Amino acid sequence: MDLHVWLAFFAASWVIAISPGSGAVLSMSHGLAYGVRQTSATIVGLQFGLAVILLVAGVGVGALLLASATAFTVVKVLGAAYLIWLGVQQWRAPVGHASTGASTRDAVGEPGLPSVRRRITLGFFTNVTNPKGIVFMVAVLPQFIDPARALWLQLLILLVTSVGIDLVVMHGYAFMASRAQRWLASARARRAQNRVFGGVLLAMGASLLMVKRSV
Repeated sequence: MDLHVWLAFFAASWVIAISPGSGAVLSMSHGLAYGVRQTSATIVGLQFGLAVILLVAGVGVGALLLASATAFTVVKVLGAAYLIWLGVQQWRAPVGHASTGASTRDAVGEPGLPSVRRRITLGFFTNVTNPKGIVFMVAVLPQFIDPARALWLQLLILLVTSVGIDLVVMHGYAFMASRAQRWLASARARRAQNRVFGGVLLAMGASLLMVKRSV
């Protein structure tokens, strides 16, 4: 891969990662609720999902999904249902008592803190069931892949670049949300943030049902 092609993808990856989406909402929600350290598991799950989407799009399965009305509809409905389920869970999440700080929030075994496996799973399915991600990758990746060169090496470079940038950005979102903990320590404030993040996830899930195939 030529350097100028990689630099173009590097710049595009920052724009893609910073653009608010379901992954950013989940990172902020968990960052606010559990602190940055515990949200790292969620973000790792997001990266597994991102990697699957990139590889699926890169090897052409994404194009197949776009070409098949049935396959695309199944992915779209599953993704929408999953985000709506997350939104309901966030909306109904118990607020508990006022937090005494990030150290308490990060304590292992704290009631209400999902297990590492559950946080990774939540992150993974949030990204991998998002048809918008497949649509975007199918549209973008061909611009950075040279068919005359080894496909898997190019995909590996694009994958490492995209995942590395998204890791930084999602941790940034989680960090910014965690800084708001002291202003959202009361039960009323925590209930309000649950409603906000839950409402955004519900809206994103509903919006996925409006996504159309591009072919």
